[in-house]
Parts: sequence; C-alpha cells; structure tokens
Amino acid sequence: MPRVIACEEEGVIGLDQCVDALARDGFDPRVEESLMLAALHLRQLGNDRRFLGDLIARELADRESVPDAQSYGPQSIVLSPAQSGAFLRANIWPSETDQPLVASGRAAFQYDLPHDHNFNFLTLGYFGPGYRSEYWEYDYEAAIGYREQRVPLVPKGRQQLTPGKLMLYRAHVDIHRQLPPESMSVSLNVMHVDGACGWLDQYAFDVERGTISDRLGAGSSEAFIRIAVSLQSEAACDLAERFGRTHPSDRMRYACWEARAAVAQNETARDALWREAEGAGSLLVAKEAARRRRELAG
Repeated sequence: MPRVIACEEEGVIGLDQCVDALARDGFDPRVEESLMLAALHLRQLGNDRRFLGDLIARELADRESVPDAQSYGPQSIVLSPAQSGAFLRANIWPSETDQPLVASGRAAFQYDLPHDHNFNFLTLGYFGPGYRSEYWEYDYEAAIGYREQRVPLVPKGRQQLTPGKLMLYRAHVDIHRQLPPESMSVSLNVMHVDGACGWLDQYAFDVERGTISDRLGAGSSEAFIRIAVSLQSEAACDLAERFGRTHPSDRMRYACWEARAAVAQNETARDALWREAEGAGSLLVAKEAARRRRELAG
C-alpha cells in the first residue's frame, strides 16, 4: 500500500513559498532526502488552512482573470507549473450526496475503479474526512498489459486519507480502489514529473478476477495517429503500418493496428488485418489482436 509518511511539522508556508521551495529542492521520490523535503513543504502548505479558499475566492471574484499558473478542471486545480520535477495540485472529492457526483456519476471521479499510476505522487488530506481506498500491490514487470491478463494481486487492506495524513503513492506498485468520502473532501498533491511517464502504462484491474481490465491514460501520439489514419492520409497510413511493427512502445504499436482496423472496408478485411497483427512481433498486440478476432467471430 502507499507509504504513510510521518512528518510532524507545525510550520506554515503559503502557496508561493511552497512553489518556490519545490522549485529549489525538486521532488525525486527515489531519493529519500528529496522525498522528505517535498513532504515537509507539502505539510507546511497544508498547515495553511486558508490559502485554497482564498485562491478560489479571488478567481471567482475577478471575472476578467485568466489564470496562468493555475488551471482548473471538474475535480483538479493545478496550483503551480511543472518545474524541478514536480508540480502542485489540489483534488476535490465529492461525497455520494454532493451535486457533482449526483449529476455526473461515480465513474467521473474514478470511484470504484481499481487502478495504478504511472507516476509517483505525495498526497495530503487537507479538508474533510477524506476518501477511503482499498489497496493491492502487483509486479509491474510481470504485466504485459493486454486485457484479461492474469496478474497476481496482493491485498493490502484499507486506509482513509484523513486530515493531515501524508502518503506516497508509488508508480507501478500501488493499486487502489477509491470510495467517496462521507462529505466533500480535498487533498493536496505533489506530482512527480518525468518525460518517460507518458510511454509507461497505467492499468485498470478486475480485482475479483485478478486481471488487467484496461489500459488507461492514452498519450497524445496515439490519439494523433488514430485521427490522421481516419482522415485517410497516405503518409499517416504508411507511418501506422511501420510503427505497428517497429515502434518501441507496444501500446503505440497497438494504437496503429487499431487505427488501421477502424478504417478497414469490411469485417473480412478487418479480420485479415488483425490476423496479420498477431504475428507482428509484439505479445501485447498479438493478445489484443486475438481478442479482437474473437469479437468479430461473435
């Protein structure tokens, strides 16, 4: 399960001070000193009980404001730009009775979905009772990544991100299934930034069956190749054919075969393409191609 970090610190720093401290010290979770410094800065920011409410109030009051360092989504507020291997984020976790969850459903907030992460991050319970999680661990190196692959999952119990609890989620180790908090909650995160993360897989799991159920977080390159091939670009089709056999990322290879299959003229042509993919030199592609052929066969 994620590592619980003991950091009893009463000092308080504001958002700008925390951003400056992380820019100075960085965040490399593989180095204990760097990890503990980042944990200290996050703890000190979490001790400022007003900064996030003040930030939100300023943005709501200023109708002409266009945030530069901050960006907003339905659940996340990015609090700083990425620098020195890290950025800051606040995450909002609605309860079952809060309007965002009632309107959008649990899946919109990734509740009930067992998944890992392809990046490391620190998280701190900042406001509210905190979301609950069930935890497992697995061996990432043993995972090929095709759907329905069996992977040994080791149960690690349950935890709640209570106010002040500080945890390190470890990339490709910790799996968690999040459950809504009893009331609206907020967590603060220090996110590790690594250029390689976009090419490393993140999975969803069927923990009852002990299998990989999906691959998450497709990169922009995969989306672009699908779009370009669907536009019938001859150059894109040639590139997809080459990348499908030679690209160093198995996930990108599969995206290329999938893009080509999507524009195949009929099911016979689609089946022939997937049959070709089975022998294209990637075990992940071969397993997925066999699954797609079974789907076509009904």
